[in-house]
Amino acid sequence: MKTVRRIFSYLGPYRGWLYMTIASMILLVVVELAPPQFYRLLLNAVAGEELPGWVVNVAGRFGFDVVSGEWTAGTAGLLTLMAGTLLVLQTIGAVLRFVRSYTAHLAGWGVVADARRDVYRHLQRLSLRYYSDQQTGQIMSRMVNDTDYFERLIAHSVPDTAVNVLKLIGVSAVLSAINWRLMLLTLVPVPFIVAGMQGFAKVVRPAFRARQKELGELNAILADNISGMREIKAFNREDIEASRISVRIDNYRNSMLRALRLMATFGPAVEWSAALGTIVVVYFGGRLAFEQVLTPGDLVAFFAYLTQFYQPVRQLTMAWEGIQEAAAGADRVAELLDEEPDVDDLPNAEDIPQRARGRLTFEDASFSYVDGDPVLEHIDLDVPSGSMVALVGPTGVGKTTLVSLIPRFYDVCEGRILLDGRDIRSLTLASLREQVSMVLQDVFLFHGTVRENILFGRPGASEAEMIEAAKVANAHDFILDLPQGYDTMVGERGVKLSGGQKQRISIARAVLKDAPILILDEATSSVDTETELLIQEALERLMVGRTTLVIAHRLSTIRNADTIVVLQNTGISEQGSHEELMRNGGLYRRLIEVQTRLIAAA
Repeated sequence: MKTVRRIFSYLGPYRGWLYMTIASMILLVVVELAPPQFYRLLLNAVAGEELPGWVVNVAGRFGFDVVSGEWTAGTAGLLTLMAGTLLVLQTIGAVLRFVRSYTAHLAGWGVVADARRDVYRHLQRLSLRYYSDQQTGQIMSRMVNDTDYFERLIAHSVPDTAVNVLKLIGVSAVLSAINWRLMLLTLVPVPFIVAGMQGFAKVVRPAFRARQKELGELNAILADNISGMREIKAFNREDIEASRISVRIDNYRNSMLRALRLMATFGPAVEWSAALGTIVVVYFGGRLAFEQVLTPGDLVAFFAYLTQFYQPVRQLTMAWEGIQEAAAGADRVAELLDEEPDVDDLPNAEDIPQRARGRLTFEDASFSYVDGDPVLEHIDLDVPSGSMVALVGPTGVGKTTLVSLIPRFYDVCEGRILLDGRDIRSLTLASLREQVSMVLQDVFLFHGTVRENILFGRPGASEAEMIEAAKVANAHDFILDLPQGYDTMVGERGVKLSGGQKQRISIARAVLKDAPILILDEATSSVDTETELLIQEALERLMVGRTTLVIAHRLSTIRNADTIVVLQNTGISEQGSHEELMRNGGLYRRLIEVQTRLIAAA
C-alpha cells in the first residue's frame, strides 16, 4: 500500500481534524450502545424479571419505587426517566454526527487541495518534452478526478475503519456479557467476510484503475474537440467526432459497470454472510430462551446488539471499497509525480546576480528528441551582446528547437550553451528565464482581461509602465477602442481578438518584462501587410539594446540583421550578413530569389 501511504503524507496539517472526527465517532459509538440496554431493562421489567440493583437505586434517588411486572407510579416515573435519557442521548448523537461529518470533510478536502497543489507544482517542473507526449485531458483527469478519491479515503474510509473496529470490540464485549456462547456463534460469518475482502481487493483495484483510465481518455478527447470546435465545423466533422466521443463514453460506461458489478457482487455476499450469523443466533438464541437460560429482555437486547455487530462489518467492507478506489487513483497520481523532469536545477546551480549582458555562445551543441533522429548537430554560434541574429532555413530544420534551448525548455544532448561565459546549466532555471523574453507566432493569451495578459510579463508593474509598454507595442490605441479598454475580456486563448491584436499584446508583455535577451519566432508571419508594419515598428523599438534572435518567415524583414544563420539538415550551412550571403550564392540566396518570384507573381 505504498501509494496509500503517499496519500497519508498529506495528512500532517489536518491530523487534528481527523482526530476530532475519530473522537466524535467513538463518543457516538458509546451513545449508540446505550439504547438496547434500556429495551432490555424495559422488557425484563414487563416480564416480571427482577431489575438490577443499580436500576432500583437510581430510580429511588428520583423518588420512584419500581416494582417489576406491575404498573405503578414508580414504574411510570422510571419510564419517563428512561424516555428523557434516550431523548438526550439522541440529541447528543445528532451533534456528534454533525461534528464527525464536518471535521472529516475538512481533513479530506484539505488533503485533496494540497495533493492537487503538489501535482500542479510538479507539472510546472516537467519539461516541454513531457507535454509533447501527453494529452491535456489525461493530465487534468489525474489532477482533478483521481485526487477526488483521496477525500473518500481520509473523510470516510480511515475514520470509519478505526471507529468500526472499536465498535466491533465494544459490541462484542456487551454480547459476551449477555451470553458468551451465543457471542461465539455470531463470529461464524467473519472468516468468510475477511476472505472475501482479500479476494475483492485483488480484482476490484485493477477495475477501478481501468475506469479512471477510461475517464482520462474521455476527458482528453473532449478537451481536444472543444478546443478544435472551429475545425470540426469547418471540415463538417460533427457526425464523425460525435461517434468518436460516443465510443469513449461507452468505454467509460462499460469500465464503470464492470467496477460496479464487482462492488454489487461483494455487497450482497457480505449481507448473506451477516444473515447467516443472524440465522444461527435465531436458532440457538431461541432455544436458550425456551430453556430459560436467557430472559426475553436479554434475547431482544442480544438481537439489537447483533444488528450493531454486523453494521460495522458492512461499513468496513464499504470502507475497503473506498480504500481500493483511493489506491487506484493514487496509483495514477503517483505515476505522474514519479515522472522526473529532464530539465531541472542542478545541485550547485546559482542565480544570475544581476541583469545579464546577453552574450550567447553555442559550443558544439547537439540535440535530439527521445528515441528520435538528431535535430541539431555540432552547432557552433556566437551571438554578441546587443546584436541581432536571424535564423532562416526550410521548415522543420530546427530553428524553433535551437532558440528553445536558450531558456532550457530542452537541454542539449552534447556540447553546451553559454550565457556571458557561463554554462546555462550552472544557472537556476528561474534566474535564467528571467533574462529571456519571447514573442511567438502562435500567441497564447490567458482567459482574462487585456490588462492581466500584459501584466503577465511583470505582475508588479505600475499602470503607467503597463500603458507605456502597450504604446511601444503599438497596442494602446486599439486597446482603448475595445468595449472596456484594458479591462476587456479577451476570451479563451484570446479568441475575441484578431491575430494582429493578440500579437501586439504579446509584444507589450515582452516589453514590460524588459529582459536582455529577446526571441522572436516568426512574429509577423500570419498578419496582413498593414498590421505587419505596425508589429515590425513595435519589434524594432523592442529590440533596441537587447540581444535578439529572430526566426523569420519573410526574409525581407531580417536584411538588417548583424548575422544571418542558415540552417540546413541538422546544422549550420552558412552564416554572415545579407550582402555576404547573397554573394556566396548558397541556400540563403536561393530562398531570397524564390520569395522574390512569389511576391512578383502575386
